[in-house]
Amino acid sequence: MAERDRRAPSGRLDQPRETRRALLPRPSMNQETFGRWSEQFARFMGTAQFLIAMTVFVAFWLTWNLVSPKDWRFDNYPFIFLTLMLSLQASYAAPLILLAQNRQADRDRVALEQDRARDERNLADTEYLTREVASLRHAMGDAATRDFLRSELRGLLDELEDRGLEVRRREADDSPSRPTGSSRDQRPT
Repeated sequence: MAERDRRAPSGRLDQPRETRRALLPRPSMNQETFGRWSEQFARFMGTAQFLIAMTVFVAFWLTWNLVSPKDWRFDNYPFIFLTLMLSLQASYAAPLILLAQNRQADRDRVALEQDRARDERNLADTEYLTREVASLRHAMGDAATRDFLRSELRGLLDELEDRGLEVRRREADDSPSRPTGSSRDQRPT
């Protein structure tokens, strides 16, 4: 009786069902290996080499079955066997191409996620550096920069040149009224 209970499906959800053995073992193939093979197949079917080879094959098939003696022909005019072969090839090619496209889409999705993460890191780094540069500018607001010193020195130099010109003008205006002695001699002691 315990044996019959073990075989009967239990209505309880907290107990796993007993697994059944398959009559024939299922062929196992690595998903990655099959995926790589399907991508290679899809790439080959998209080449000019494949299209030319298929065109030559179909042209040979048609020529053989139209021109050769009747005893040698194996697929007469409606070319049903050729149609069957091309349909079979298309029925296998379409899912393999879709599988290859799905794998490429998965790779593109992963690459897009990595690019997005890298862009976010770059943006965060850029914002950090921007804040650092702004804080340095703020801290250096009181400090004299090279450009500030140059402008101040240029202003002082211009002022000195203007004063020098004024002094020369005054000396030029005052020179006829002065005695011929040197300016050192006229200073009070």
